[in-house]
Amino acid sequence: MRHVIALDVGGTGMKAALVGVDGTLLHEARRATGRERGPDAVVQSILEFADDLRTHGLEHFGAPALAAGAVVPGIIDTESGTAVYASNLGWRDVPLRALLSERLRGVPVALGHDVRTGGLAEGRIGAGQGTDRFLFVPLGTGIAGAIGIGGTIEAGAHGYAGEIGHVVVRPDGPECGCGQRGCLETLASASAVTRNWAKASGDPTADAADCAKAVESGDPKAIAVWRDAVDALAAGLVTALTLLDPRTLIIGGGLAEAGETLFTPLRAAVEERVTFQALPAIVPAALGDTAGCLGAGLLAWDLLATDSEVTA
Repeated sequence: MRHVIALDVGGTGMKAALVGVDGTLLHEARRATGRERGPDAVVQSILEFADDLRTHGLEHFGAPALAAGAVVPGIIDTESGTAVYASNLGWRDVPLRALLSERLRGVPVALGHDVRTGGLAEGRIGAGQGTDRFLFVPLGTGIAGAIGIGGTIEAGAHGYAGEIGHVVVRPDGPECGCGQRGCLETLASASAVTRNWAKASGDPTADAADCAKAVESGDPKAIAVWRDAVDALAAGLVTALTLLDPRTLIIGGGLAEAGETLFTPLRAAVEERVTFQALPAIVPAALGDTAGCLGAGLLAWDLLATDSEVTA
């Protein structure tokens, strides 16, 4: 059975699948990255995982994978196939595409950015299916974005397109790791809500999910923390829709798991801010934490289609 390998590498864990030509998940697996053993150990873990997936395909489907897609966080040079920088993996200039292709006996490998690739999956087979233009924004430890246009994701001239988390929404706000102050992700990410709710509640173990539950129970301190995050998020999203004019805004990540506790006030806050802009549909992501892995499979199949067109 024809299939490809899909790998989604996170800070501490990896999700993987063997994906059929019609997008069917033929096999799924998860494994730790081994980050605690250092950057080189993470690379070895990825290569060993990929090799094990190749073996599984050979044993269970009668043939090895035709290609592989791998997605990682950080700054990615998709032309050279290099993970230029990934702070949570300790990487600098890792030639991951070449290493994976060598380990997989020379099959073609596509390398992608985790959020943009997750956006590719949401656009084609998830919440954005059938939408010509969308913006995918996952609200997790940080905030990034994927700009969807006609079934593809716009990476930009230098691979940095969609970094909405570093749009400044409050110039006097908290300092960001990028060097600016008041970036969206310092105010509206899941980690920002966790930090602010832990301080407001006096419970250092409280997180964003706890804040959402407290909002639902009517806790005034939680409501204040939540409202502040939603207001900042709305400001950032209106800037994005002013520039991009998307038909749909797809919101994912940990905060989106709060459901209408997030989406009801967020839709209202965005609507209050728009003037001449067209108001897009604001919808939750559909694929959850499988988006990156599914997107990696799409990258691999796209790569095979491109190679076929070139050699035809």
